[in-house]
Amino acid sequence: MFEYKGIKIRWYGHDTFTLEKSITICIDPYKLSKSISPDIILISHNHFDHMSLDDLKKISSNNATIIAAKECMEQLTKISSKEKIGLSPGQEKIINNIKIKAVPAYNIDKINPDTHKPFHPKEDNKIGYVISIDETSIYHTGDSDLIPEMNDLKPDVLLVPVSGTYVMTAKEAAKAVEKIKPKVAIPMHYGTLVGSDVDAKEFKDTVKLCEVHILTKE
Repeated sequence: MFEYKGIKIRWYGHDTFTLEKSITICIDPYKLSKSISPDIILISHNHFDHMSLDDLKKISSNNATIIAAKECMEQLTKISSKEKIGLSPGQEKIINNIKIKAVPAYNIDKINPDTHKPFHPKEDNKIGYVISIDETSIYHTGDSDLIPEMNDLKPDVLLVPVSGTYVMTAKEAAKAVEKIKPKVAIPMHYGTLVGSDVDAKEFKDTVKLCEVHILTKE
């Protein structure tokens, strides 16, 4: 667990995090080994390792608000929730005084050899999130390459993929830090389907412009 300005940030492997202050936010729950009761659930896109219906059934309830990329909405109809909200890139929603803004997430050069298209095409409108809690902003990039829309977002905390294959490599993620200008960066998207601790360490060793914290999986 890493705490930043009163916000407890926990990593559960892959792209799954919780943010805890006055309420609990869970991002992209996948293969959870611990019980979580989030107030808000954020889903970046419709791939199985980000929109895991099995995990959502375990943690969502009639007290939880689900916010997701619009491409996810049809598959979420049978998941219990207080409310379901679909967002497109650029849209935002305020829940319990927390501002949640959708940011584009897509590939530039990670191409599926079967379809000859990006694994995460821009036209799908998959998203990342900038989450503003009080005066602190946390940016979860979703599954993305380094894209122009990231430039100068300047969040306090950046949650960034490092595995390559479907997302940024460690070196590309380090370049993203230069563009995004966070105060703290935390690597993700390794150790589950692709990537390893080596990628997280390479990222940490390469980044010079901010603190890097490699979290222990919960």
